[in-house]
Amino acid sequence: MTDYNDDQPVEKLPFGKWLLTQRDRCDWVDGIADAARADRTFPKNGDPEAVRGHLRKQQADGDAFAAIDDAESDWMAA
Repeated sequence: MTDYNDDQPVEKLPFGKWLLTQRDRCDWVDGIADAARADRTFPKNGDPEAVRGHLRKQQADGDAFAAIDDAESDWMAA
């Protein structure tokens, strides 16, 4: 039997991968997550800044960046 230590940090998913898992939230993160899943060039292993850089290259609007800000807060709290 293996002992599990509750004090061990759980490895956090990269922000990009975490965002791809977000569904049915009923907020504006849903829209940006849907767009990310449809984008083959989305930085799956990227941190929030890599995702923002990708959005800049795609010439995303301000709402997309606001959604990323909200998503980042949720990701950090998870």
